[in-house]
Amino acid sequence: MNQIVITRTYQNEFQTIGRLELYDNVEKIFQCKTLELPWKNNERRISRIPSNHYIAQKHISPRFGNSIWIRGVPNRSEILIHVGNFIKDSLGCILVGVDHQDINGDRLKDVTLSRVTIDKLYEMCGDEIYVNIIDDFTT
Repeated sequence: MNQIVITRTYQNEFQTIGRLELYDNVEKIFQCKTLELPWKNNERRISRIPSNHYIAQKHISPRFGNSIWIRGVPNRSEILIHVGNFIKDSLGCILVGVDHQDINGDRLKDVTLSRVTIDKLYEMCGDEIYVNIIDDFTT
């Protein structure tokens, strides 16, 4: 079983920035950047999900294509790691990309090359994935 570790390192009132690392047993085999909504008490469509341990699986979304479906999120459903560059592309899900940049000039960090990133992550994951989400805003 693969393990995804998402470490959230920065947050403001608009967004949460972090990194994702994929492990095969103890060896790190992939890494990328993440973009999520800010914390708003786990409210649907406006908040990131709570930091915790989850089980996930590979999924083909009709809307997003290759994605990772995070299961068992309290009071939430259909939480995905999926393609998207801008915070508006996330309604509580986790977006992935190669780097954080302000692509559209709105002074918020976006993620770059998201489709390439999610396709690579999807390809490298097994069917079942353990996901550990950590809030570490001290780094």
